[in-house]
Amino acid sequence: MASSSITITIITFLFLFLLHHSSAKKTYIVRVKHSDEPDSFQTHHDWYTSQLQSESSLLYTYTTSFHGYSAYLDSDEADSLLRDSDSVLDVFEDPVYTLHTTRTPEFLGLNSEFGVYTGQDLGSASNGVIIGVLDTGVWPESKSFDDTDMPEIPSKWKGECESGSDFDSKLCNKKLIGARSFSKGFQMASGGGGFSSKRESVSPRDVDGHGTHTSTTAAGSAVRNASFLGYAAGTARGMATRARVATYKVCWSTGCFGSDILAAMDRAILDGVDVLSLSLGGGSAPYYRDTIAIGSFSAMEKGVFVSCSAGNSGPTRASVANVAPWVMTVGAGTLDRDFPAFANLGNGKRLTGVSLYSGVGMGTKPLELVYNQGNTSSSNLCLPGSLDSSLVRGKIVVCDRGVNARVEKGAVVRDAGGLGMIMANTAASGEELVADSHLLPAIAVGKKTGDLLREYVKSDSNPTALLVFKGTVLDVKPSPVVAAFSSRGPNTVTPEILKPDVIGPGVNILAGWSDAIGPTGLEKDSRRTQFNIMSGTSMSCPHISGLAGLLKAAHPEWSPSAIKSALMTTAYVLDNTNSPLHDAADNSLSNPHAHGSGHVDPQKALSPGLVYDISTEEYIRFLCSLEYTVDHIVAIVKRPSVNCSKKFSDPGQLNYPSFSVLFGGKRVVRYTREVTNVGAASSVYKVMVNGAPSVGISVKPLKLAFKSVGEKKRYTVTFVSKKGVSMTNKAEFGSITWINPQHEVRSPVAFSWNRF
Repeated sequence: MASSSITITIITFLFLFLLHHSSAKKTYIVRVKHSDEPDSFQTHHDWYTSQLQSESSLLYTYTTSFHGYSAYLDSDEADSLLRDSDSVLDVFEDPVYTLHTTRTPEFLGLNSEFGVYTGQDLGSASNGVIIGVLDTGVWPESKSFDDTDMPEIPSKWKGECESGSDFDSKLCNKKLIGARSFSKGFQMASGGGGFSSKRESVSPRDVDGHGTHTSTTAAGSAVRNASFLGYAAGTARGMATRARVATYKVCWSTGCFGSDILAAMDRAILDGVDVLSLSLGGGSAPYYRDTIAIGSFSAMEKGVFVSCSAGNSGPTRASVANVAPWVMTVGAGTLDRDFPAFANLGNGKRLTGVSLYSGVGMGTKPLELVYNQGNTSSSNLCLPGSLDSSLVRGKIVVCDRGVNARVEKGAVVRDAGGLGMIMANTAASGEELVADSHLLPAIAVGKKTGDLLREYVKSDSNPTALLVFKGTVLDVKPSPVVAAFSSRGPNTVTPEILKPDVIGPGVNILAGWSDAIGPTGLEKDSRRTQFNIMSGTSMSCPHISGLAGLLKAAHPEWSPSAIKSALMTTAYVLDNTNSPLHDAADNSLSNPHAHGSGHVDPQKALSPGLVYDISTEEYIRFLCSLEYTVDHIVAIVKRPSVNCSKKFSDPGQLNYPSFSVLFGGKRVVRYTREVTNVGAASSVYKVMVNGAPSVGISVKPLKLAFKSVGEKKRYTVTFVSKKGVSMTNKAEFGSITWINPQHEVRSPVAFSWNRF
């Protein structure tokens, strides 16, 4: 009897489990064949609603960035849509993306926004440029959105400033001209309608800080006497101080949902933005399943430049995100500014690190040092609950970097009674130093210094330290250095396209901040500040977005591909000591899988001499070469059909400003590129080749002579893998540069012998 009741109980449990999971609803993105819409429906919305069991299931209708809609469905409904309707081409779960979290303009050579360019005031010209930022929203009261002396909003602008419970539409002005929020995907993922955080609401208001930081980096107005708690004092300004800003809130407490991102891109394109900036991303996916790639293709076709962060998963190989060739993929480097701090040890040694701690100092009395003193095996990492208060109270705690947030480690130490912290890098972060505004006196040190410190604590009978903070230091050398966290190539979706494209300033960047949250982002941080210093490819991306806006103002006739080419081919690969760029991960020489074409140089990008332009038709030929189905390509290009008869034989044939040569089983790879003269008439360029040890490179012709501006010329490069080269995972690098007395148009080349 007992066994039969147990059997019944198990069967009942399994039934309820299966019932729950079969009926659990999720957000799905549904792609449809627009040309199949019957004439009986007045709108796409009406047609889409007819396909669903409930009208309330429909979340968004997409028109520009994507052909289809998103809906809140259970798995059976999703399956039946695809099974029962020939008009439904694809149904997939809503992807979730994550955020890639005053001296910058001078470091980039931006002096009063280039001053006068070819007889035209570039500051005035950029009044007509609109930069759209998809992020966590905006804090409109920030001084960085001051619209003093700005002319009327451009007539092309079709957007608006939405009101919310904590956001008055009147807060927008002639600088911040638009603010919208998109939360349906997020709300459905949160259980069908609520906000988990009391601070969040359906409004463009930024309660995270990230969105205000990125938007003011791209185009914030100049604010004098800005600083973060005394650090980095000076004038804070965005890249394009006279450009307009429109913000689209798509990121919430649990992430940035693809359905919301597509809706925002759809709206931004219709609103009339010139540039889209997305400091967010996820893992790699085929382009037809990548909502950012799909939306940005539509933007590119409408003449909108799209800049995306490369991700913060470095120095891991093949970790780069947002790799579509029509997107500018931006990695991160350091500035020539630092925030030094020191640990004076009891053995007489002085360890150098960095810090943004701004509170009361430690005085002059050294304190005892402890390491790995806690209740768990994770006490070395200072995870919440891992430290033993009786062992760390009144002492300085050494914490290994990794796993939890850097600022959280400081909070854990403080809560356990510690009076200071030294955060020491491990092999994963190498020698990269990122300054943080900890809640207690704390500094960060690199791996080599950290190893010395850990050994000192273990071997000395009475280890002590005194932490000393030295404020802000300028003209640091070498700089830039590639940030260890900056995600790396090769490109896992299309290895024949070199990614990232460039690096820009992304370490310890000062920009505007939200008044809703402290600078660490921790709930227990009660401090409030108008500016904050942050690091990440999230910070480098809006630098490039702002620069693209300036190039758009200077050259309104240029396509997004031409602007991208100008930024890539003029990028530099030597630091301020005239040495090749280095990698903060291990202080070794960097390479194009880390820095792409190099670090952006906006002054040179204004006049690149030659550009590699790419038409929409060429991008379609590229997509055809990926062996996608016609339906998959249609998903990206949003046309009734595509003809792949003229497809490239190799994706690397795309007219890209850089080269990524994948030999595979071949010894010879040959590519033809076309360059357009945007310099002076009667310009002549000669080629300079920087080869690789295992590859022979030949270019024909060796000289390009242009008679007129706008003239196009082709050249062909043949890459030959030398005999005896083993088919290993190794990569080699070189470059091809077209030179005349005024210009150097440089393209990096990466070589690999197998995919991964």
